[in-house]
Amino acid sequence: MNASKPPPPATSAGEMRAIPRGVWMLGLVSLFMDTSSELVHSLLPVFLVGTLGASVVAVGLIEGVAEATALITKVFSGVISDWFGRRKPLALLGYGLAAATKPFFALASTVEAVLLARFADRIGKGIRGAPRDALVADMVPPAIRGAAFGLRQSLDTIGAVLGPVLAIAAMALLADNIRLVFWIAVLPAAIAVALLALGVEEPAATASARPPRTPIHRAELAALDSAYWTVVALGAVLTLARFSEAFLVLRAADTGLPETWVPLVMVVMSLVYSLSAYPAGVFSDRMERTRLLGLGLIVLILADLVLALSGSTAATLVGVALWGLHMGLTQGLLAALVADTAPERLRGTAYGLFNLVSGIALLLASALAGLLWDWFGPAATFWVGAGFTVMALIGLAARTARAPRPGA
Repeated sequence: MNASKPPPPATSAGEMRAIPRGVWMLGLVSLFMDTSSELVHSLLPVFLVGTLGASVVAVGLIEGVAEATALITKVFSGVISDWFGRRKPLALLGYGLAAATKPFFALASTVEAVLLARFADRIGKGIRGAPRDALVADMVPPAIRGAAFGLRQSLDTIGAVLGPVLAIAAMALLADNIRLVFWIAVLPAAIAVALLALGVEEPAATASARPPRTPIHRAELAALDSAYWTVVALGAVLTLARFSEAFLVLRAADTGLPETWVPLVMVVMSLVYSLSAYPAGVFSDRMERTRLLGLGLIVLILADLVLALSGSTAATLVGVALWGLHMGLTQGLLAALVADTAPERLRGTAYGLFNLVSGIALLLASALAGLLWDWFGPAATFWVGAGFTVMALIGLAARTARAPRPGA
Protein backbone atom coordinates (compact mmCIF):
# COMPACT_ATOMS: atom_id res chain seq x y z
CA MET A 1 0.00 0.00 0.00
CA ASN A 2 2.85 2.38 0.84
CA ALA A 3 4.38 2.13 -2.65
CA SER A 4 1.31 3.66 -4.21
CA LYS A 5 1.13 6.61 -1.83
CA PRO A 6 0.55 9.85 -3.78
CA PRO A 7 2.89 12.82 -3.33
CA PRO A 8 1.86 15.46 -0.78
CA PRO A 9 -0.06 18.50 -2.06
CA ALA A 10 1.05 22.05 -1.46
CA THR A 11 -1.68 23.69 0.61
CA SER A 12 -5.10 22.91 2.05
CA ALA A 13 -6.58 25.99 0.37
CA GLY A 14 -5.13 24.87 -2.95
CA GLU A 15 -6.71 21.46 -2.52
CA MET A 16 -10.11 22.99 -1.88
CA ARG A 17 -9.87 25.14 -5.03
CA ALA A 18 -8.60 22.21 -7.10
CA ILE A 19 -11.50 19.89 -6.24
CA PRO A 20 -13.72 19.80 -9.37
CA ARG A 21 -17.29 21.09 -9.38
CA GLY A 22 -18.54 17.57 -10.08
CA VAL A 23 -17.17 16.30 -6.76
CA TRP A 24 -18.92 19.15 -4.93
CA MET A 25 -22.18 18.30 -6.72
CA LEU A 26 -21.83 14.62 -5.85
CA GLY A 27 -21.29 15.71 -2.25
CA LEU A 28 -24.51 17.74 -2.32
CA VAL A 29 -26.37 14.79 -3.83
CA SER A 30 -25.12 12.66 -0.95
CA LEU A 31 -26.06 15.41 1.52
CA PHE A 32 -29.70 15.50 0.47
CA MET A 33 -30.07 11.72 0.17
CA ASP A 34 -28.46 11.19 3.56
CA THR A 35 -30.77 13.82 5.07
CA SER A 36 -33.68 11.75 3.81
CA SER A 37 -32.26 8.36 4.80
CA GLU A 38 -31.05 9.35 8.27
CA LEU A 39 -34.35 11.06 9.09
CA VAL A 40 -35.88 7.60 8.67
CA HIS A 41 -33.04 5.50 10.07
CA SER A 42 -32.64 7.54 13.26
CA LEU A 43 -36.19 6.54 14.24
CA LEU A 44 -36.43 3.13 12.59
CA PRO A 45 -35.05 0.98 15.45
CA VAL A 46 -37.49 2.61 17.90
CA PHE A 47 -40.32 2.25 15.36
CA LEU A 48 -39.54 -1.45 14.89
CA VAL A 49 -39.23 -2.28 18.60
CA GLY A 50 -41.76 0.16 20.06
CA THR A 51 -44.46 0.37 17.38
CA LEU A 52 -44.22 -2.94 15.53
CA GLY A 53 -43.02 -5.09 18.45
CA ALA A 54 -39.84 -6.44 16.83
CA SER A 55 -37.06 -8.01 18.90
CA VAL A 56 -33.51 -6.63 19.02
CA VAL A 57 -32.38 -9.75 17.13
CA ALA A 58 -34.86 -8.87 14.38
CA VAL A 59 -33.50 -5.31 14.26
CA GLY A 60 -29.97 -6.71 13.92
CA LEU A 61 -30.99 -9.04 11.12
CA ILE A 62 -32.91 -6.33 9.26
CA GLU A 63 -29.98 -3.93 9.50
CA GLY A 64 -27.50 -6.65 8.58
CA VAL A 65 -29.49 -7.85 5.56
CA ALA A 66 -30.18 -4.27 4.43
CA GLU A 67 -26.63 -2.99 4.67
CA ALA A 68 -25.10 -6.20 3.35
CA THR A 69 -27.45 -5.98 0.37
CA ALA A 70 -26.18 -2.48 -0.36
CA LEU A 71 -22.55 -3.50 -0.16
CA ILE A 72 -22.93 -6.73 -2.12
CA THR A 73 -24.90 -4.99 -4.91
CA LYS A 74 -21.95 -2.64 -5.39
CA VAL A 75 -19.84 -5.41 -6.91
CA PHE A 76 -22.26 -5.77 -9.82
CA SER A 77 -22.74 -2.06 -10.41
CA GLY A 78 -18.99 -1.51 -10.17
CA VAL A 79 -18.23 -4.18 -12.77
CA ILE A 80 -20.93 -2.84 -15.10
CA SER A 81 -19.63 0.72 -14.81
CA ASP A 82 -16.13 -0.44 -15.77
CA TRP A 83 -17.32 -2.59 -18.66
CA PHE A 84 -19.52 0.06 -20.27
CA GLY A 85 -17.31 2.99 -19.31
CA ARG A 86 -20.26 4.89 -17.83
CA ARG A 87 -20.75 5.74 -14.15
CA LYS A 88 -23.53 8.36 -13.98
CA PRO A 89 -26.46 6.32 -15.35
CA LEU A 90 -25.97 3.64 -12.70
CA ALA A 91 -25.57 6.25 -9.97
CA LEU A 92 -28.80 7.91 -11.12
CA LEU A 93 -30.63 4.57 -11.12
CA GLY A 94 -29.44 3.86 -7.58
CA TYR A 95 -30.41 7.24 -6.17
CA GLY A 96 -33.76 7.09 -7.95
CA LEU A 97 -34.61 3.69 -6.50
CA ALA A 98 -33.67 4.82 -2.98
CA ALA A 99 -35.87 7.90 -3.35
CA ALA A 100 -38.81 5.77 -4.52
CA THR A 101 -38.70 3.61 -1.37
CA LYS A 102 -39.11 6.45 1.13
CA PRO A 103 -42.96 6.52 1.22
CA PHE A 104 -43.08 2.82 2.06
CA PHE A 105 -41.55 3.32 5.51
CA ALA A 106 -44.46 5.56 6.46
CA LEU A 107 -46.94 3.02 5.11
CA ALA A 108 -45.38 -0.10 6.71
CA SER A 109 -47.57 -1.94 9.23
CA THR A 110 -45.44 -5.08 9.74
CA VAL A 111 -41.80 -5.92 10.36
CA GLU A 112 -41.73 -7.73 7.00
CA ALA A 113 -42.89 -4.58 5.20
CA VAL A 114 -40.07 -2.59 6.79
CA LEU A 115 -37.60 -5.29 5.77
CA LEU A 116 -38.77 -5.10 2.15
CA ALA A 117 -38.58 -1.30 2.09
CA ARG A 118 -35.15 -1.32 3.72
CA PHE A 119 -34.02 -4.03 1.29
CA ALA A 120 -35.09 -2.02 -1.76
CA ASP A 121 -33.60 1.19 -0.33
CA ARG A 122 -30.25 -0.51 0.18
CA ILE A 123 -30.31 -2.06 -3.31
CA GLY A 124 -30.49 1.53 -4.51
CA LYS A 125 -27.54 2.44 -2.33
CA GLY A 126 -25.63 -0.55 -3.65
CA ILE A 127 -26.28 0.33 -7.28
CA ARG A 128 -25.02 3.88 -6.85
CA GLY A 129 -22.11 3.35 -4.44
CA ALA A 130 -19.26 1.89 -6.51
CA PRO A 131 -19.96 3.96 -9.67
CA ARG A 132 -20.15 7.14 -7.58
CA ASP A 133 -16.85 6.44 -5.80
CA ALA A 134 -15.21 5.52 -9.10
CA LEU A 135 -16.62 8.74 -10.59
CA VAL A 136 -14.95 10.78 -7.82
CA ALA A 137 -11.64 8.98 -8.48
CA ASP A 138 -12.04 9.65 -12.24
CA MET A 139 -12.52 13.37 -11.63
CA VAL A 140 -9.46 14.13 -9.47
CA PRO A 141 -5.67 13.71 -9.69
CA PRO A 142 -3.96 11.39 -7.15
CA ALA A 143 -2.37 14.30 -5.26
CA ILE A 144 -5.75 15.50 -3.93
CA ARG A 145 -7.56 12.15 -3.91
CA GLY A 146 -7.80 11.96 -0.10
CA ALA A 147 -9.11 15.52 0.11
CA ALA A 148 -11.74 14.86 -2.59
CA PHE A 149 -13.05 11.73 -0.91
CA GLY A 150 -12.95 13.48 2.45
CA LEU A 151 -14.95 16.41 1.11
CA ARG A 152 -17.62 14.17 -0.42
CA GLN A 153 -17.81 12.20 2.82
CA SER A 154 -18.11 15.41 4.88
CA LEU A 155 -20.98 16.71 2.76
CA ASP A 156 -22.64 13.29 2.91
CA THR A 157 -22.35 13.33 6.68
CA ILE A 158 -23.76 16.84 7.01
CA GLY A 159 -26.90 15.23 5.64
CA ALA A 160 -26.59 12.58 8.31
CA VAL A 161 -26.67 15.43 10.86
CA LEU A 162 -29.59 17.28 9.28
CA GLY A 163 -31.74 14.15 8.99
CA PRO A 164 -31.88 13.35 12.71
CA VAL A 165 -32.19 17.07 13.58
CA LEU A 166 -35.26 17.24 11.34
CA ALA A 167 -36.52 14.04 12.96
CA ILE A 168 -36.23 15.54 16.46
CA ALA A 169 -37.98 18.76 15.43
CA ALA A 170 -40.71 16.91 13.55
CA MET A 171 -41.31 14.46 16.41
CA ALA A 172 -41.70 17.39 18.80
CA LEU A 173 -44.02 19.30 16.46
CA LEU A 174 -46.08 16.28 15.38
CA ALA A 175 -46.60 14.77 18.84
CA ASP A 176 -44.28 11.76 18.24
CA ASN A 177 -46.20 10.65 15.14
CA ILE A 178 -43.38 8.62 13.57
CA ARG A 179 -45.30 7.69 10.44
CA LEU A 180 -46.02 11.33 9.64
CA VAL A 181 -42.38 12.21 10.27
CA PHE A 182 -41.31 9.53 7.78
CA TRP A 183 -43.27 11.32 5.01
CA ILE A 184 -40.97 14.35 5.33
CA ALA A 185 -38.08 12.21 4.03
CA VAL A 186 -39.57 12.15 0.52
CA LEU A 187 -38.64 15.76 -0.37
CA PRO A 188 -34.82 15.75 0.18
CA ALA A 189 -34.59 12.40 -1.63
CA ALA A 190 -36.26 13.94 -4.69
CA ILE A 191 -33.89 16.93 -4.57
CA ALA A 192 -30.89 14.57 -4.53
CA VAL A 193 -32.04 12.83 -7.70
CA ALA A 194 -32.63 16.16 -9.47
CA LEU A 195 -29.17 17.47 -8.54
CA LEU A 196 -27.48 14.37 -9.90
CA ALA A 197 -29.48 14.38 -13.12
CA LEU A 198 -28.89 18.07 -13.86
CA GLY A 199 -25.67 19.00 -12.06
CA VAL A 200 -23.09 16.23 -12.64
CA GLU A 201 -21.24 15.61 -15.91
CA GLU A 202 -19.25 12.43 -16.42
CA PRO A 203 -15.60 12.84 -17.55
CA ALA A 204 -15.15 11.89 -21.21
CA ALA A 205 -12.01 9.92 -20.32
CA THR A 206 -13.97 7.23 -18.45
CA ALA A 207 -15.03 5.35 -21.58
CA SER A 208 -11.47 5.35 -22.98
CA ALA A 209 -10.24 3.60 -19.82
CA ARG A 210 -12.50 0.57 -20.34
CA PRO A 211 -10.81 -2.81 -19.79
CA PRO A 212 -10.18 -4.86 -22.98
CA ARG A 213 -12.33 -7.72 -21.65
CA THR A 214 -14.97 -8.21 -18.96
CA PRO A 215 -13.60 -6.98 -15.58
CA ILE A 216 -14.37 -10.31 -13.92
CA HIS A 217 -12.08 -12.16 -16.33
CA ARG A 218 -9.24 -13.93 -14.50
CA ALA A 219 -6.59 -12.01 -16.42
CA GLU A 220 -8.17 -8.70 -15.41
CA LEU A 221 -8.68 -9.63 -11.74
CA ALA A 222 -5.00 -10.62 -11.56
CA ALA A 223 -4.23 -6.88 -11.84
CA LEU A 224 -5.68 -6.45 -8.33
CA ASP A 225 -2.55 -7.24 -6.34
CA SER A 226 -1.79 -7.99 -2.69
CA ALA A 227 -1.82 -4.30 -1.70
CA TYR A 228 -5.44 -4.05 -2.84
CA TRP A 229 -6.50 -7.28 -1.13
CA THR A 230 -4.87 -6.08 2.10
CA VAL A 231 -7.16 -3.04 2.00
CA VAL A 232 -10.12 -5.38 1.40
CA ALA A 233 -9.16 -7.54 4.39
CA LEU A 234 -8.76 -4.52 6.67
CA GLY A 235 -12.14 -3.17 5.57
CA ALA A 236 -13.81 -6.51 6.33
CA VAL A 237 -12.36 -6.80 9.83
CA LEU A 238 -13.31 -3.17 10.52
CA THR A 239 -16.87 -3.94 9.43
CA LEU A 240 -17.01 -6.91 11.81
CA ALA A 241 -15.94 -4.56 14.58
CA ARG A 242 -18.39 -1.78 13.78
CA PHE A 243 -21.73 -3.49 12.92
CA SER A 244 -24.82 -1.26 12.44
CA GLU A 245 -25.36 2.18 13.97
CA ALA A 246 -28.83 0.94 14.96
CA PHE A 247 -27.17 -0.47 18.07
CA LEU A 248 -25.98 3.02 19.05
CA VAL A 249 -29.60 4.18 18.95
CA LEU A 250 -30.74 1.20 21.01
CA ARG A 251 -27.92 1.74 23.52
CA ALA A 252 -29.00 5.34 24.08
CA ALA A 253 -32.63 4.28 24.52
CA ASP A 254 -31.45 1.58 26.95
CA THR A 255 -29.77 4.23 29.11
CA GLY A 256 -32.96 6.31 29.33
CA LEU A 257 -32.96 8.72 26.39
CA PRO A 258 -36.62 9.66 25.64
CA GLU A 259 -38.02 8.53 22.29
CA THR A 260 -38.36 12.08 20.94
CA TRP A 261 -34.64 12.66 21.53
CA VAL A 262 -33.35 9.30 20.25
CA PRO A 263 -32.29 10.84 16.88
CA LEU A 264 -29.80 12.94 18.88
CA VAL A 265 -27.55 9.86 18.79
CA MET A 266 -27.17 10.12 15.02
CA VAL A 267 -26.80 13.91 15.23
CA VAL A 268 -23.81 13.59 17.58
CA MET A 269 -22.18 10.78 15.60
CA SER A 270 -22.70 12.42 12.22
CA LEU A 271 -21.64 15.88 13.35
CA VAL A 272 -18.29 14.58 14.59
CA TYR A 273 -18.00 12.42 11.46
CA SER A 274 -18.66 15.38 9.18
CA LEU A 275 -16.23 17.71 10.93
CA SER A 276 -13.41 15.16 10.88
CA ALA A 277 -13.76 13.52 7.44
CA TYR A 278 -12.37 16.33 5.27
CA PRO A 279 -9.39 17.18 7.54
CA ALA A 280 -8.63 13.46 7.75
CA GLY A 281 -8.64 13.29 3.94
CA VAL A 282 -6.26 16.26 3.72
CA PHE A 283 -3.89 14.71 6.27
CA SER A 284 -4.00 11.38 4.42
CA ASP A 285 -2.59 13.14 1.34
CA ARG A 286 0.38 14.34 3.44
CA MET A 287 1.30 11.20 5.41
CA GLU A 288 1.15 7.43 5.11
CA ARG A 289 -2.54 6.57 4.98
CA THR A 290 -2.01 3.48 7.14
CA ARG A 291 -0.89 5.63 10.10
CA LEU A 292 -4.14 7.54 10.05
CA LEU A 293 -6.06 4.28 9.68
CA GLY A 294 -4.31 2.96 12.79
CA LEU A 295 -5.38 6.05 14.72
CA GLY A 296 -8.96 5.46 13.58
CA LEU A 297 -8.82 1.90 14.91
CA ILE A 298 -7.61 3.09 18.30
CA VAL A 299 -10.49 5.58 18.47
CA LEU A 300 -13.00 2.80 17.69
CA ILE A 301 -11.58 0.68 20.53
CA LEU A 302 -12.09 3.63 22.90
CA ALA A 303 -15.64 4.11 21.59
CA ASP A 304 -16.51 0.45 22.19
CA LEU A 305 -15.07 0.53 25.71
CA VAL A 306 -17.06 3.65 26.62
CA LEU A 307 -20.27 2.18 25.17
CA ALA A 308 -19.72 -1.15 26.92
CA LEU A 309 -19.20 0.53 30.30
CA SER A 310 -21.82 3.26 29.82
CA GLY A 311 -24.44 3.62 32.54
CA SER A 312 -25.92 6.97 31.50
CA THR A 313 -27.08 8.81 28.42
CA ALA A 314 -24.22 11.32 28.72
CA ALA A 315 -21.60 8.57 28.73
CA THR A 316 -23.30 6.90 25.78
CA LEU A 317 -23.16 10.13 23.79
CA VAL A 318 -19.41 10.37 24.49
CA GLY A 319 -19.02 6.88 23.05
CA VAL A 320 -21.16 7.86 20.07
CA ALA A 321 -18.96 10.93 19.45
CA LEU A 322 -15.84 8.73 19.48
CA TRP A 323 -17.59 6.38 17.05
CA GLY A 324 -18.19 9.34 14.71
CA LEU A 325 -14.54 10.39 14.97
CA HIS A 326 -13.51 6.87 14.01
CA MET A 327 -15.78 7.03 10.95
CA GLY A 328 -14.32 10.38 9.92
CA LEU A 329 -10.77 9.05 10.21
CA THR A 330 -11.37 5.84 8.27
CA GLN A 331 -14.21 5.85 5.73
CA GLY A 332 -12.92 8.34 3.17
CA LEU A 333 -9.44 6.98 3.83
CA LEU A 334 -10.45 3.43 2.91
CA ALA A 335 -12.06 4.73 -0.30
CA ALA A 336 -8.83 6.54 -1.18
CA LEU A 337 -6.77 3.40 -0.42
CA VAL A 338 -8.89 1.39 -2.85
CA ALA A 339 -8.20 4.00 -5.57
CA ASP A 340 -4.49 4.00 -4.66
CA THR A 341 -4.15 0.24 -5.04
CA ALA A 342 -6.44 -0.53 -8.03
CA PRO A 343 -5.78 0.08 -11.76
CA GLU A 344 -7.83 2.92 -13.24
CA ARG A 345 -9.66 0.60 -15.66
CA LEU A 346 -10.85 -1.58 -12.75
CA ARG A 347 -11.86 1.07 -10.23
CA GLY A 348 -15.56 0.26 -10.31
CA THR A 349 -14.83 -3.46 -9.95
CA ALA A 350 -12.35 -2.79 -7.14
CA TYR A 351 -14.90 -0.77 -5.16
CA GLY A 352 -17.53 -3.42 -5.85
CA LEU A 353 -15.35 -6.31 -4.60
CA PHE A 354 -14.28 -4.29 -1.56
CA ASN A 355 -17.91 -3.73 -0.67
CA LEU A 356 -18.90 -7.32 -1.43
CA VAL A 357 -16.52 -8.59 1.24
CA SER A 358 -17.51 -5.81 3.63
CA GLY A 359 -21.20 -6.57 3.01
CA ILE A 360 -20.80 -10.19 4.02
CA ALA A 361 -18.91 -9.07 7.12
CA LEU A 362 -21.64 -6.56 7.99
CA LEU A 363 -24.38 -9.16 7.73
CA LEU A 364 -22.48 -11.44 10.11
CA ALA A 365 -21.57 -8.57 12.44
CA SER A 366 -25.10 -7.19 12.81
CA ALA A 367 -26.61 -10.66 13.36
CA LEU A 368 -23.94 -11.44 15.96
CA ALA A 369 -24.44 -8.06 17.65
CA GLY A 370 -28.18 -8.71 18.01
CA LEU A 371 -27.62 -12.19 19.44
CA LEU A 372 -25.03 -10.94 21.93
CA TRP A 373 -27.39 -8.14 22.98
CA ASP A 374 -30.28 -10.55 23.63
CA TRP A 375 -28.20 -13.28 25.27
CA PHE A 376 -25.68 -11.32 27.34
CA GLY A 377 -26.85 -7.70 27.37
CA PRO A 378 -25.81 -4.51 25.53
CA ALA A 379 -22.28 -4.37 26.97
CA ALA A 380 -21.31 -7.71 25.39
CA THR A 381 -22.01 -6.35 21.91
CA PHE A 382 -19.47 -3.57 22.35
CA TRP A 383 -16.88 -5.71 24.16
CA VAL A 384 -16.82 -8.08 21.19
CA GLY A 385 -16.62 -5.11 18.82
CA ALA A 386 -13.55 -3.88 20.68
CA GLY A 387 -12.00 -7.35 20.33
CA PHE A 388 -12.45 -7.37 16.56
CA THR A 389 -10.95 -3.88 16.36
CA VAL A 390 -7.86 -5.02 18.28
CA MET A 391 -7.50 -7.83 15.71
CA ALA A 392 -7.66 -5.28 12.87
CA LEU A 393 -5.07 -3.08 14.59
CA ILE A 394 -2.69 -6.03 15.03
CA GLY A 395 -3.13 -6.97 11.36
CA LEU A 396 -2.47 -3.38 10.25
CA ALA A 397 0.67 -3.19 12.42
CA ALA A 398 1.95 -6.48 10.99
CA ARG A 399 1.34 -5.31 7.44
CA THR A 400 3.10 -1.99 8.06
CA ALA A 401 6.10 -3.77 9.61
CA ARG A 402 6.45 -6.01 6.53
CA ALA A 403 6.07 -3.18 3.99
CA PRO A 404 9.29 -2.08 2.25
CA ARG A 405 10.71 1.26 3.39
CA PRO A 406 11.22 4.03 0.81
CA GLY A 407 14.68 3.68 -0.72
CA ALA A 408 15.20 0.21 0.70
